Order: sequence, then structure tokens, then C-alpha cells
Amino acid sequence: MSKKTSKTSAKSTKKSAAKTKTTTKKTTAAEPKKTTSATKKSAAKDVSTSIDKYMEKRFETIQEERRLPPRVLEELQMKVSSLDITKKEFDAICDNVIESYERSLVEPGEAVGTVAAQSIGEPGTQMTLRTFHYAGVAELSVTQGLPRLIEIVDARNNPSTPTMKIHLKEEQAGDRNMARTIARNIEMVLVESVASNVSIDLLRQAIDIRFDPELMDDKGLTVEAVAEAIQEKIKGKGEVEPGENVIFVYPANESLAELQKLSEKIREVRVKGINDVTHVVIRKESDGYVLYTEGSNLEDALEVEGVDPNRIYTNNLREIFQVLGIEATRNAIIQEAMNVLNEQGMDVDVRHIILVADMMTADGTIRQIGRHGISGSKNSALARAAFEVTIKHLLGAGIAGTRDPLRGITENVILGQLIPLGTGSIDLLMNPQTPTIQKKKKK
Repeated sequence: MSKKTSKTSAKSTKKSAAKTKTTTKKTTAAEPKKTTSATKKSAAKDVSTSIDKYMEKRFETIQEERRLPPRVLEELQMKVSSLDITKKEFDAICDNVIESYERSLVEPGEAVGTVAAQSIGEPGTQMTLRTFHYAGVAELSVTQGLPRLIEIVDARNNPSTPTMKIHLKEEQAGDRNMARTIARNIEMVLVESVASNVSIDLLRQAIDIRFDPELMDDKGLTVEAVAEAIQEKIKGKGEVEPGENVIFVYPANESLAELQKLSEKIREVRVKGINDVTHVVIRKESDGYVLYTEGSNLEDALEVEGVDPNRIYTNNLREIFQVLGIEATRNAIIQEAMNVLNEQGMDVDVRHIILVADMMTADGTIRQIGRHGISGSKNSALARAAFEVTIKHLLGAGIAGTRDPLRGITENVILGQLIPLGTGSIDLLMNPQTPTIQKKKKK
């Protein structure tokens, strides 16, 4: 038994020794692999950090030298940061972007005004003179085509079809009943629009106003609310007595002329809603219910509860100017003009429209492109005379003894001189006092 045990113990010791040898071999073999992968990772990190630093440095130099506008530079940074590229590839991308940007710039002396006028005027003459209806909102018609373009360029105080597009707040946009309630609060309701009859009762010496119950219910009104609105409007000129679906108004002065005058005034009393908005249409869109209005009142619409103030739009440029300021007006001019042109299938570059919008809003107010605006406020009397009302401008300039600096195009064309455009905008000067370089004497 002792011999057997000694043999088995010897075998086990040999096996354990062999196991330890193999494990040591494995560890020694695995160690260099680990070190090589770690070194590779560290090297890759070093490369990426060096590229990042190089990119930052290049972007800083581009910003300092103003080679690209901030918005283009931001976009370039955002797109390049997600790419796995080398320094050479990065440099090539930057060079290409700068080159294409510089090629897109207008050359000095380019007749940008004339080109813009031609680009808008040429397709404008071929526009169809038709009124366009919103798809799905047939109740509202909005002026489009050439009449609308003329309205924008003339900076009219009141467009022919003012309209607003009103988005609701997120929590209310999906609820149709909520949208209907907000629409009721916006839509202007006059006494005559809910009254079935407004007559003069000569026996009572009063104005008799009878209401349509269905209309009152539809607009969410009560007789008391209407009576209160009438009393507030007429104030001390009479007394209001509400009844069941009827209101009697007793004027202070009981003459027939006063009764007729007061009845006309009562018809026009606003009971509910905001001024100038005569009709509201509710439309279901991808992000919820949207209200389209006939008539525009941006200032009051912003205060209506449930309306999203960040997503409300009107096509009335004067209202945008009064409520939101000149920058918003400039953007609205661009958007309105581009909408008209795109609707008619006209492919006009947005930069021509931007130039027109800049000219219209450059001095902080909206000016039309005409004799009462930009063209009429030129410094040159000859340029003003060449546009419209020639005799008036020339007589005025002659009486006042106006001097013309002859800096523009029109006045130089009239006089037959070289115009300050293209090569004509550059003057060559020579200084005769500079010493000439003496030629070396030949040996």
C-alpha cells in the first residue's frame, strides 16, 4: 500500500508542476499582448488629441481672419467633429469650404440692385393674377400672386386680406373642444351678428334688441353679458334693461333722431373676441389644431389664453413692426415675398429678396420702394427726377439751388459720363513726385 501511495503522490506532484509551468507560460505569453493593445490605445488617444488641438487652432485662425461667417463656421465645426479624419483631410475640407464661400461672394463693383430688380421683375410680369385659397380652408381667401407682391413692396398699411395663423399651446393643441373655445375667444362678435332683430319701439321710446337663441348658444354668450357690453359702450347716453332673449335700451334723449343714431351705434358694439378678427377657422394639422383667422390683430391675439406666443404669424407687416420690431419685419418681408414667388412656381434666389428687405428696413422703419420711400429719398435731384414727377423735382432743386454730387448711376447716365459700376468704380492715381528707379550703369 505504501508503494502505491508514494507512486500516486509522485504522479500528482508531476501533474501540478506541469500545470504551474503551463500557467506561467500562458501568463508570460499573454503579458506582451496586453502591453501592445494598451500602447496602441494610448497612441490612438494621443493622435486624436493632437488632431483635436490642430482643429481648434485652425478654427481659431479662420475666426480671427474672418474667412468664414460665424454660422458657416459653426456648421463646419459640428460636421467635422463627428468625422474620423486625418490632418491632411481636415485641411482639404477647410480649404474647399473657404474657397467655395469666397467664390459665392459678390465681386466689388457688381450691380446688385439692378440684378435684384431684374430677377424679381422679370418673373413678376409673368405671374398669374389670381387669388389663391388655402387647401382645406376654403372659407378663407388670401391675396397671392402679383397683387400680393405689390402690397409687400409698397409696404401698405392694410393688406387687402389680412390673416393670422395661430398655434395653440402643446397641452391644448390636441383637444378640439379647447381649440373651439379659444377660437370663440378670438373671433369678434358684434351685437348685430347674434341679434335676430334690432328695431325702434316708438310706444316704449326704446330700442328693442331680440336675440337668436341658437346663435347665442353657439357663440357662448348670455343676455346679461351682451347687456353689460352695450351699457359700457353707451355709458350715460341711456339705460339698458335685459329680459328673456331681449334687451330694451332707453336713451336719455328721447328724440327719434337720437334713437336711430343710438341703434346704429348698438349694432356695432363688440360683445366678445378681439377687434378686426371677423372669422376663425379651425384646422387639424400634424402637430394639433391650428387656427386661421380672417382679419388680423397680433397685439390682442398674443394675450389670449391658450395661444402659443412663439408660434403666431400674421401677414400684416405694419402690425409685426409695431409689436415685434424692425428685425422681425425684415424676416416677414423675406418670408412673404418668397412664399408668393414659390406659390407661383418662380425660382428666384432668396438673396435678391434679402437685398430688397434690407433696403426697406435699413433706417429702422418700413419704407416702400417708390417715390414716397427709397426712390424719393435719394440725395441726387437728377435720380429723383428720373424716377417719377420729373418737373416737380427739377423745379424744387432749381429753386433751392441744390448741388448734385453725381455719385449714383442714373445721374451719370443722364450726363453721359462713366458710371460708378464695375471698372468705372475704380480710379487710378499717379503721383509724379515719386523718384524713378535709376537703371544700373552698364559696365
